[in-house]
Amino acid sequence: MTASPPRFLDPTTPPKVVTLVLLAGLSALTMNIFLPSLPGMATWFGVPYALMQQSVPLYLALSAALQIVIGPISDRFGRRKVLLWSLVLFLIATTGTLLAPNATVFLIFRMAQAVIAAGMVLSRAVVRDMVADAEAASMIGYVTMGMSIVPMIGPVIGGYLDDAFGWKANFALLLVLGCGVLVLVWADLGETATIRRVSLGEQIRSYPGLLVSRRFWGYTAAAAFSSGSFFAYLGGAPYVGDKIFGLSSSHVGALFAITALGYASGNFLAGRYSMRIGMNRMVLAGTLVTTGGLGALALVTLAGLSGPTVFFGLTVFMGLGNGLALPNANAGMLSVRPELAGTASGLGGAIMIGGGAALAALAGPLLPPGSTELPLVLLMLGSSAASVIAILLVIRRAQTIGLDT
Repeated sequence: MTASPPRFLDPTTPPKVVTLVLLAGLSALTMNIFLPSLPGMATWFGVPYALMQQSVPLYLALSAALQIVIGPISDRFGRRKVLLWSLVLFLIATTGTLLAPNATVFLIFRMAQAVIAAGMVLSRAVVRDMVADAEAASMIGYVTMGMSIVPMIGPVIGGYLDDAFGWKANFALLLVLGCGVLVLVWADLGETATIRRVSLGEQIRSYPGLLVSRRFWGYTAAAAFSSGSFFAYLGGAPYVGDKIFGLSSSHVGALFAITALGYASGNFLAGRYSMRIGMNRMVLAGTLVTTGGLGALALVTLAGLSGPTVFFGLTVFMGLGNGLALPNANAGMLSVRPELAGTASGLGGAIMIGGGAALAALAGPLLPPGSTELPLVLLMLGSSAASVIAILLVIRRAQTIGLDT
């Protein structure tokens, strides 16, 4: 633990919480601010939507890979140094997206933007460095609360910027915000880690202890498939809003906030009732809420009664269910081998986001010109149903070995 109390804008002491919130928020904003612009970007570059939509899964895939290595790298070289270099590389990549002459170059620089995932991963690590476990849980809650607001407003801001100034305005805003966060981190975030000369190879060699655990795989699968329905939605909903329902970028961006509002509500309920109801039961409740909501959406769509209000409105249940399930599924991953909690967090997060990247990539080909929204809805429903099966297997395993469910 770091003994020195935080002093704002003093790089010799730990950072203030606001610095960590803004750092994690920039990481979250980078993922989704430009989503309402995807159809317009495809037109700008003269490529099919399915190609431009790959900016979502490619970014998620690289973020997943980075989650495995960022923690060990920061253990060895320090949080401050890794964060500062990550922000510099992020600014270079964002400049590249603005200057890209074609879709291929844009996608390369878009993938490079994933280096900002360090902000999300290391903001939590910094908290763990600073304070004891009980206080860390509270402080991480503040950081997570800040992160949950960003996905709610990001597409709204992106949609209005796109309508007013074009798609490049989204990335120009990320460039400006990135510069501000870089200055703030440099001025406020002192080193909090106790540098450990442990190689990445030594860290990875602890993975088999998790990979042989059926409970770890069960929690990871529940989290991956539950969030997978949301990632598939991220990959396909901009096309549905623009091409199928004929909505403007700003309208699509505003409708994205419905899902995020559900997620924030689910997070609140998880924080209030998880201790009382139990981790496994909360995951089951969340996955059932998501599957029920998406099942209703599938039935309405099959009946030909869907529209923008129904399609986007019913995703509130997907947000609510994920908000209930994911905090508890993530806690379950860490509980399997407490001595490998850091490794479990990185590996489980990588699998979860990697699976999300695959589902987001699949959403594009499922929505060719002239398609309805039904293929996307069925993909989301299938992923959510798989999460129910995964947590039921965890509960069955827990009952078999005598653990509380």
